Amino acid sequence: MGLKLVSMAPLPAPFFEHVMKQNGISDVTVVDVSTATEDAVVAAVADADFIIGDFTFRNRITKRVAQAAKKVRLIQQPSVGYQHIDVDACKEAGIKVANCAGANTVSVAEHTIMLALALLKKAAIAHNTTSAGEWKQMELMPAEMSGKTWGIVGMGRIGRALAARLVPFGVKIIYSDPIRLDAAVEAQLGLEFAELPGLLRSADIISLHCPLTPETEGLIGAESIATMKQNAVIINVARGEVIDEGALAAALKAKKIGGAGIDVFAEEPARPGCPLLQLSGENIILSPHIAGVTAESKMRIMGMSMNNLVRVMKGGEPENVING
Repeated sequence: MGLKLVSMAPLPAPFFEHVMKQNGISDVTVVDVSTATEDAVVAAVADADFIIGDFTFRNRITKRVAQAAKKVRLIQQPSVGYQHIDVDACKEAGIKVANCAGANTVSVAEHTIMLALALLKKAAIAHNTTSAGEWKQMELMPAEMSGKTWGIVGMGRIGRALAARLVPFGVKIIYSDPIRLDAAVEAQLGLEFAELPGLLRSADIISLHCPLTPETEGLIGAESIATMKQNAVIINVARGEVIDEGALAAALKAKKIGGAGIDVFAEEPARPGCPLLQLSGENIILSPHIAGVTAESKMRIMGMSMNNLVRVMKGGEPENVING
């Protein structure tokens, strides 16, 4: 009897079947439930062997879905994020969940630097005023990155990749993380450890790369923003809930900090009433959660996902399991 793969991702079933055949697995039936109701998903996973998660995060793998998937050996999430999956429920059901950790590290690190440079160089307002026929050559006063202090909050894969790419810019790099790196790693990357309050007070550029946990939700609020330098810029490429969006918008509007580059929002797509969408754009740059969605990272993610599924279908152990 063949294998059954249920796909919650908005990709055609023949795509997955073709990839499997290329890897020597021809007895796989793929069922597309990307537009199905939860009832239909529950019915589809009841006799499934594998599940592909949804990279848009719209189709959730709830406790009900996990409990129904009694035969499923692996849920492969084709992204780094997995906030739409009830990981604990999957663990209780004995289902391993794997993601694509590291696939978008370079993409996010580059996007972070882009946002910081765009803010320092006043790129958005320079474009808007120049295209409107104005010539503010002496009024905008962009700044250099060289000589600034960059504070990295969260020193995982992306934090380290960012630190390595910041070296040629001549910045002082400080970082905060619940687990301090070994002294040898700090020396190799040119890092200086700081507790979060000290980092927020001293950094000219602050970038967030921490996961969303109960401890990091609302990590950056009104009180912490008030301790930042008046010309500091903050970059969020982590999760929207890490920052109090209302407090950040109020600080930007009052020019209590220099600027913000925001790629993630507490609610996505960003709702029309989101306070950050109400700002003029003079000291804020927004992007629709695209830091990790480059053409290259998408290819890596799909390759990692398919390789992991094939590995398990052939009797191997999955990589990047996030629920033990």
